[in-house]
Amino acid sequence: MSYVDGFVTAVPAANQAAYLAHAKQALPLFKEYGALRMVECWGDDVPVGKLTDFRRAVQAKEDEVVLFSWIEWPSKEIRDAGMQKIMADPRMKEMTMPFDGQRMIYGGFRPILDG
Repeated sequence: MSYVDGFVTAVPAANQAAYLAHAKQALPLFKEYGALRMVECWGDDVPVGKLTDFRRAVQAKEDEVVLFSWIEWPSKEIRDAGMQKIMADPRMKEMTMPFDGQRMIYGGFRPILDG
């Protein structure tokens, strides 16, 4: 069964083009090291909740948009090996993130339903 890395972060609205360029630059690396696909979603309808919400989770500022993304891998083993190679790859180390990576939340997920 596949494996999914999920990410939520806040990106300055003015950096949408820069973020998309960054994602397009990273995509070939992820695919080279085994990822099946990478999906980047720009927040469009991200409501404020009563107790918590995406904006609060990443401490989004007024001029920031919440970004939700995921990377699908064939398996956790391929993901673990691929991510290790990606993080060691000099091409990835040279990339500048157009957002505050310290506020990114992420995790690895094992699908339990895929319809």
